[in-house]
Amino acid sequence: MRIRVSGRNGRLLSRAFIGVVLLAGVSTAATAQTTVTLSQPSQVVFATIRGGSFANDNEPSVLVTRSATNPEYKRRALLKFDTQNDIPVGSSVTSALLTMTVKTGSEDASRNVGAYQVTTSWAQDEVTWNRRRTGTTWGSNGGDLGSRLDTSNVSNVKGSRVTFDVTALVKLAVAGKLGTSRYTRIALVDLDGSTSASWREYYTSKDTNAAVRPVLKITYGGSTSTPTSTPTTSTTSTTLRVLHWNTHHGGVGTDGVWDADRLIKKAASFRPDVVSFNEVQHYDVNQPALFASLMKKYTGRTCYYKFASGTGTTSGIGNLIMSRFPFDATEVRPLSYSRAIIDATIHVNGRPVNLMTTHLDAESTSARLKEIGELTSWARGIAERRIICGDFNAWPGSTENSTMKNAYYDSWAEAQADGTAVAYAGNTAGNTRNSRIDYIYFSHGTSGLVLKSSQVFDTRDANGVMPSDHRPVMTIFTVK
Repeated sequence: MRIRVSGRNGRLLSRAFIGVVLLAGVSTAATAQTTVTLSQPSQVVFATIRGGSFANDNEPSVLVTRSATNPEYKRRALLKFDTQNDIPVGSSVTSALLTMTVKTGSEDASRNVGAYQVTTSWAQDEVTWNRRRTGTTWGSNGGDLGSRLDTSNVSNVKGSRVTFDVTALVKLAVAGKLGTSRYTRIALVDLDGSTSASWREYYTSKDTNAAVRPVLKITYGGSTSTPTSTPTTSTTSTTLRVLHWNTHHGGVGTDGVWDADRLIKKAASFRPDVVSFNEVQHYDVNQPALFASLMKKYTGRTCYYKFASGTGTTSGIGNLIMSRFPFDATEVRPLSYSRAIIDATIHVNGRPVNLMTTHLDAESTSARLKEIGELTSWARGIAERRIICGDFNAWPGSTENSTMKNAYYDSWAEAQADGTAVAYAGNTAGNTRNSRIDYIYFSHGTSGLVLKSSQVFDTRDANGVMPSDHRPVMTIFTVK
């Protein structure tokens, strides 16, 4: 297969799912508890937000606190720890201590810094003082802060360490009592008065010296059993399998029968990691919840999902993202002509991936082009590692597809050029309906995931009946 570098000539998808995540777990026989330390780059996300004229600037490479009456100089440090994947759900947390190491400090010998809960999700490459992610503002500028968890005195001496007790927050996060996400989100805020010497910079999780990175040390477990091994998060998978399927009103087959079980059983057989569904309905029957239940039935894995109707509401007919990876954040963006796009952020190996699904207007090229303009304009503000799936109601030679390809690769066409696109006898063009109108696009500016293949599946049973009037398409990426 030809491999092209990133950019206009590239086909490396920026899913920098790198490294093996290992938790430093220690079992204590006497207490039958487990202690893990979260400090790896794949386990700790961070950013700094700043006020004033910098309130819309994203600063995802440093961790700084500073107190100031002038908003130009005010800074807060944000941290997000992966307690979702690295601590078993429902674990009884007995201790959680956050330790930071000072990298630089200005003249004030000490500063009182508070650790606060951040109550809403935020995206590392999008967060600013004014917004938690592109297109979504904080409830209060400077971050949606909850309870103060602890206060510690921070020295200005390079290499000095400071510890915050965040047990109360981690307990709630691990128990799943803070919403669908079980990540632990913390803000560090300088509580003292404004001075010109209140600056504190901390080492980040990307520092080459692991000893100075932020560390969240968590002890959990009970006295009834002793863990037999160090807990780990498996990152041996080298593929990301993305499936898209227009379900025809949630599974009305070509025989005219609605059969959600038939549809999801077939979808599960393709072993997807994430799924984009169109024409899912939530009226008398809650199809999104039903689909998630059926997917768990046929895969044995918990399925996370986000649904929105064409108008962006939680009921009606619309789009659905399903994932075996938990969602860190989701957003629904209305488009013209009663259409919408859903974005869901997941983390794999500690890296954010933005997955989107949409279903464009069925009647008019001009309407579809307007919707494409809206969705691509909005998506430009979302961090890279973007995949956009959907029924675009436009054939490969259309203006719509050409417009999308200005910034996104058509994964089927790219795979076809490589000789890795597969359909079946009689459908060598990869048609998903009367033509190829269902797409999985990935953005030009990405690197770290290599396109491996794309496939349109034959879903006919022995009687020639399909679960939907569309055929599903899957694109597989190799994770580097």
